[in-house]
Amino acid sequence: MKHFPSLASALVLATAFSATALAADPAKNATATPVGPGWSAQVAPDGSSSIALDVQQTQDVNSVSKYFNELKTLKGEFVQTAADGKVMKGNFLMMRPGMFRFNYDRPSRQLIISDGTYLAIQDPDVDSEDRVALDQTPFRILLGKDVDLMRDARIVEVQQIGESLLLALEDKSPDATGRITLIMSKTPDMQLKEWITTDAQGLDTRVQVADVVRDEPVEKSKFVIKSVNNPFKQ
Repeated sequence: MKHFPSLASALVLATAFSATALAADPAKNATATPVGPGWSAQVAPDGSSSIALDVQQTQDVNSVSKYFNELKTLKGEFVQTAADGKVMKGNFLMMRPGMFRFNYDRPSRQLIISDGTYLAIQDPDVDSEDRVALDQTPFRILLGKDVDLMRDARIVEVQQIGESLLLALEDKSPDATGRITLIMSKTPDMQLKEWITTDAQGLDTRVQVADVVRDEPVEKSKFVIKSVNNPFKQ
């Protein structure tokens, strides 16, 4: 049975991807995605500093870096909640470095896929496709070859919530607006439970994961970006 963990209602958030749609009505018209925009293409070494961390918080941040550094593949189910309360479900695959795929359950045919360089958001029902560089999302840090969150992100919050760890990260560049909040289970082992992305308009997307399996073989062909007219052909 699938079990999707939840936190306090303050964590029920959502996000938007299309700037044009946001100008009209942010909560209603934007297309929510599991991948947060608003990150600069490169780490800003002299960017804004993190909050002051105590010894335990520093250990927690390093433990999350270690989790992603040791991760080879990850797959499971996801539930995405948008700003307007719309809920979508599906399954996902991830492979380091930088590759992931989110397949949405019917009636949606939306597909979000990264080949490690580019991120494509495809919707065959309306024959549309948007592409951005993966480096403009927080996944350039989380699924990179060498994950070091203390070095590559601005740490803005570290909080213990029961048996879970909340870790909020922002781009180090003062001109970038991206923010992602990770919710990690600490027992019995460190594991990704959910994440929340926040864009410049303050709109966020909550993504909860379940039935997660790590480090099983995944075909690299799953992360090839194909034409929007034929994105599901394997």
